Amino acid sequence: MTSIPAGSNSPLLEVENLKTYFFTPEGILPAVNGIDFSISAGEAFGLVGESGCGKSVTALSLLRLVPQPPGKIVAGRVRFQGQEILALEAEAMRRIRGKEMAMIFQEPMTSLNPVLPVGEQIAEALRIHFSDRLSEAEIRKQSVDLLRQVQIAAPEQRVHDYPHQLSGGLRQRVMMAMALACRPRLLIADEPTTALDVTIQAQILELIKELQHLYGLSLLLITHNLGLVGELCRRAAVMYAGKIVELSGREDLFHHPAHPYTRGLLASIPRPGISAKARLPIIPGRVPELTRLPKGCSFQERCPWVFGRCRQEEPELTITDPGHQVRCFKY
Repeated sequence: MTSIPAGSNSPLLEVENLKTYFFTPEGILPAVNGIDFSISAGEAFGLVGESGCGKSVTALSLLRLVPQPPGKIVAGRVRFQGQEILALEAEAMRRIRGKEMAMIFQEPMTSLNPVLPVGEQIAEALRIHFSDRLSEAEIRKQSVDLLRQVQIAAPEQRVHDYPHQLSGGLRQRVMMAMALACRPRLLIADEPTTALDVTIQAQILELIKELQHLYGLSLLLITHNLGLVGELCRRAAVMYAGKIVELSGREDLFHHPAHPYTRGLLASIPRPGISAKARLPIIPGRVPELTRLPKGCSFQERCPWVFGRCRQEEPELTITDPGHQVRCFKY
């Protein structure tokens, strides 16, 4: 593995024109349809959008975990630490996955093995990558230490628990311990607070921030919640129907949103001082079916700014200000 030298300005991760399609009886579904972004060493980067926009498929593509068939990465480049990983042999990719790039999956109850104690599941990741360096006693000790680092009380006892014996918040912490077991350079967190109550969400969010600082991790946060992006990320990209429609720094995204979809997402965030009975603004309509995308801009049917050109041509991602890009003819 070729590491980026200390002090290098090269991004840790570079994604260029990534396309991942699903070939279904209904037609070709372009879940990820030509996206570009990069993440620097130590940076937290957000990927935001509604369910079905392609966020999770992007993450699976980076780790080469897209189910085949029906899915396939059909185009693009993904460079990690300067190395093109889409061209790697399967065994070489397995050495990176989990060790250099790790992922916290969206639903821990379905991601954890129900018939293995959680400590054994953490130990498995250590055995895969460090069996030549760590004894079984050291692996068991590190499993306990990892549960302690993710702030699980009584970790010496919890390593023997099965997933069904843990609350949703504890299962999410176990997933984080597994992802951090090999000290990855890049952590991908896919909707890490989904289905957790507000108090536990805040705890998990704070823990991710602490662990990123402790390990110097790069973070790719996948979420529909722009509030999480505001808390964690320095930059973010907004996805819609398989494409990035806006990419900018956090301050610009929140204070100078350009794309009408981004504006709609921001307007729908609850804010202090709003009455509990007040109705939040909504984006009318729904995401188009990816197998039947309209000609022109994919957001046209929901857009308050739509005009004739939007129905005939697809806008390109255009730089509007330094570090700010938007896919909209208005700009």
